[in-house]
Formats: sequence, structure tokens, C-alpha cells
Amino acid sequence: MELTSLSECGWIKFDHDPEILNWVRHVQPTAASIAEDPKQKALWLRHGDTWFVGVNALPNDPIGRIGEGPRLKGNVVEFLIKHHGSISLDPAQISVIYPGYPVFDGKEGEVAHRYRKNRCGAHVDGLRPEGPKRRRFVHEPHQYVLGLPAACTNVKASPMVVWEGSHHIIRAAFKSVLDDIPVNEWNNVDLTEIYHDARRTCFEQCRQISILAEPGECYLLHRLALHGVAPWVEPVADTNQGRMVIYFRPEGDGNLSNWLNGSY
Repeated sequence: MELTSLSECGWIKFDHDPEILNWVRHVQPTAASIAEDPKQKALWLRHGDTWFVGVNALPNDPIGRIGEGPRLKGNVVEFLIKHHGSISLDPAQISVIYPGYPVFDGKEGEVAHRYRKNRCGAHVDGLRPEGPKRRRFVHEPHQYVLGLPAACTNVKASPMVVWEGSHHIIRAAFKSVLDDIPVNEWNNVDLTEIYHDARRTCFEQCRQISILAEPGECYLLHRLALHGVAPWVEPVADTNQGRMVIYFRPEGDGNLSNWLNGSY
């Protein structure tokens, strides 16, 4: 059932799992401490200090442990092992969105800021923009995106959003170019235009969904799904408490073809 939903919709939410909650409760104090560290804040705060990006900021090992803490376990891990083999996690992202996100602070252009507000900064992971013209190349072919909330949230507090079924459109677009090119040359192929065209098609044809989950729950995104973060639409509160999610985005075993042509 989970695989069918993930394959058809491009995302799936896993219900409350005591193993996941135990892991989150152990990890959250470390993650919060990192997000409040002045050096880390200087490195990772963006958009008028309303987003702590925290890429690979959590010091976990490949099975999710921090120090002598628990490994990442639960139904979602069993699902991932079944479909991707042994777990080999990357250092997790600590993403913390604060009230008011996204504030325009002049560090990104007005067009990019409007896209962040109006389209939730929608993107496909792995296509890193390069150079002043922000050309898109495949450099981080993730296996999946796993989100583990570490704080309660609601639909007004910058939830993750995904365009359901968008991975089918993105995959078809990329295959129209990459199928005729040797896999070992894919990293050098400029996908900017085909990506932008496919993204526009997703906006026209796919339903935008907000994903709401609490600690102990989690969600899994297809590696090619178009997704982003909604603006924080509640009034700015007199608090620095934000919406924290821990994200894992491990890359595959070096077989780039699996990123585009995997089993789901």
C-alpha cells in the first residue's frame, strides 16, 4: 500500500510510530542546540533570520545514531530497507522555519523572493543551481527525502508542500533528454530549460498538498517530486520558537540511472 501511494502520488505519510518518536526525542535537544549556536546561525540563517537551513548539520552516523543514542528505526525504516537496501544515512538537515518566513532581506533577488512566496520555492532536489545564471545540473541524486518533524505545526506555520504526481512529469521530461546520453555524461547536461518547462507543467496539472505531521509521524517524498515550503501566514509571534524538521536525503550507490529509472 505504501509503495503504491508513493509511486502514484509522489509522497506518503507514515502514522505515529513509537520508535520514531523515541529517536526524535533523543535527537531534538542536539538539533535545537545546533540551531541556536551563534556560529551555526551565522552560517545557516536566511531570509531575515526566518529559516535556519542547516544542511547536513546533524552529527549522526549512517544508521542515525548520535553518540550512544538510538539508531533510526520504525516502519518507515523497514520500508526503506525493503526498497533501497541497507540504510546508509547522510548527516541530516536541521530545517527550522520561524514566524514570518520568508522575509525579504535583499540577499536574493526580488523575482526569486516572489517565487519563494507565491510558489513556495518549489524545486526538485539534486538539481543545484550553478553560476550567476543559475544553470541546473544533476549533482546530488538522492534516493528519497525523509522528513521527521521535531515540533508540532499547523497548516499556517510553513508546512512542507508537494505537487502530487509531479514526479511523473519531471521523470518524463528528464528522460526525453537523458535517455539519449550515456549515464556517465549526465552530470554535464544542462537541464535548466527542460526543468523549468516541466515545473510549469506541474503547477498547471498537479494538485498542491500541504503535509502536516507531528513528532512520531514522518513523511517520505519521491526523489523527483516537486516540493517546497509554504510561507508562514500566522501573525509574527513574540517568540523565537520555530517549526523544526529533520531531513535525510541519502544519495545512492553511484548508479545514477537508479535516480531516474528506479523501481518506483
